[in-house]
Amino acid sequence: MDAKPSPSRREITHDRIVETAARAIRRAGYQGVGVADIMKEAGLTHGGFYAHFASRDALLVEAIERAGQDGSAVIAQRMVERQAKGASEFRALVESYLSDVHLASTEHGCPVAALCSEMPRQAPEVREASAKRVQGMVKLVKKALPASTSADMAPVIASTMVGALQLARALGDNAQGKALLKANRQSLLSQYDQTG
Repeated sequence: MDAKPSPSRREITHDRIVETAARAIRRAGYQGVGVADIMKEAGLTHGGFYAHFASRDALLVEAIERAGQDGSAVIAQRMVERQAKGASEFRALVESYLSDVHLASTEHGCPVAALCSEMPRQAPEVREASAKRVQGMVKLVKKALPASTSADMAPVIASTMVGALQLARALGDNAQGKALLKANRQSLLSQYDQTG
C-alpha cells in the first residue's frame, strides 16, 4: 500500500490560514474577519494571501466548511463519550450540543449557531456553503432521532437547538445562559427521548 505523500509547504500554509479563519469567523462573525488580521494571526504576511485564495469570499467558503467539520468532530466525540455511558444517540446529541462547555466555546463550537444571523447577508458562494452547514445540522439531528419520532421533526429540533444555544450565548456563560440550555435540554428530552 502506498503511503500518502506528505503535504507540501504550500498545503500546510493554506491549511493554517483556513484553520485560523475557521476559528475567527466563529469568534467574530463573517464581518469581523479581515484578510490582514487572519494572515497576521496565522503568522504570515498579508501579501501572501492571494497566492492561496482568489478572494476573501473564497477564504470564507473554506473557513465555514472547516468550522463545520471541526465543530461536528467535537460534538461527535462528546456524543461517543455519552453513548459509552448508556445514553441514546439522540440524548447524547442534545446533551452535547446544549452543554455548558458548548456555551463557553464559541470559537470551537457549531458555526451555525455562531453565524446563522449573518448567513443571509453574504456573497452567494458563502451563503451556499453556509446553507450546507445548516443542512448538515438537520441531517445530524435526523440521524439521531428515536425511531418513534417522525423525520419531519428534525428541522424543528435542529432549530430549537441552534436557537437555544444562540439565546444562551446572548445571556452569557453564566447562570442565566446555563439555565436556558438546561430548560431546552429537558424539554427536548422529555418530548423525544424516554431512555434516561
